[in-house]
Amino acid sequence: MVSFGENLRRERELRGIELAEIAAATKIGVRFLRAIEQDRVDILPGGVFPRAFVRQYAAFVGLDVERTVAEFVGAYGSRPSETPATPVRRSRAGRSATALLAAAGLLGLGLVLAGRPGSRNRSAGMRLPTIGATSPSRATTPDPAQAAGIVLQMRAEKECWVEAHVDGQTFMNRTLVVGEATTVEAANEILLTVGNAGGLVVSLNGQPALPLGRNGEVRRKVRITRENLPTFVQTPVTVASSRSG
Repeated sequence: MVSFGENLRRERELRGIELAEIAAATKIGVRFLRAIEQDRVDILPGGVFPRAFVRQYAAFVGLDVERTVAEFVGAYGSRPSETPATPVRRSRAGRSATALLAAAGLLGLGLVLAGRPGSRNRSAGMRLPTIGATSPSRATTPDPAQAAGIVLQMRAEKECWVEAHVDGQTFMNRTLVVGEATTVEAANEILLTVGNAGGLVVSLNGQPALPLGRNGEVRRKVRITRENLPTFVQTPVTVASSRSG
C-alpha cells in the first residue's frame, strides 16, 4: 500500500515539480519537505507546523488542500500542541431570554402576515422554488460529430496527471489511472497541462489527435481553441492511385 508521503512524491513528480521550487515559494526547508515525502514526521517541528507544511505543499502542487490535510491527520493523528477553542457558556437565564425573544419575533411575524388581505389564499397556492435544481451545463454523453465547440476525449494508457481549464474555469485537476477515460467539453477554449504526456491518448471532436508529448514529459498550458484545433488533429494519409496510360 502506498504511504501518505509516497503518494505526495508521486503527485509532485507527475507534475514535474522539484522540492526546491516548493521550498522557494513556501519558505519551508527542503529537509522538512523531504521528511514529509519520506513519512518521517518525527523530524518535523511540533504544534501546528506539520499541518501547515502539508497544506502549503498541497496548495503549491495543485492538490485538494483539505483532503490532503485530512489524509495526513488520518495517517498520523492530530498534534497535541494545538489548542482547541474554549466553548462559550451561556447562563440558563440568558438562554431563556433568547428563546422568549425568538418566540415573540415569530408570533409578531405571524400576526403581520395574518393581517394582510388574502394572505391565506396566497399562502395556500404558493409554491417554493427548488434551490439548486439547475439543468446540467454539459451533456453526459456528448456527440462529437454534432459538437459546436470542442470535445476532448482522453484515455490514460499509463498513469498521468491532467489539469484542464475549460473556458476560463477549472474543470479537473487529478491523476488518471491506467485505463481511465474522461471527456471535456468547451465552447471556445481548453487549457491543458499534462504530466507523463506520452501516457495519454487524445481525440478531438471524434478525430484522433497528435501525441501531446513523450513518456515522462510534462506539457504545460497547451491551449486548444476552435481556431487552432485542426493543428492538433492527425492528418489522414491518402494514397493516390496512379493510372496507367
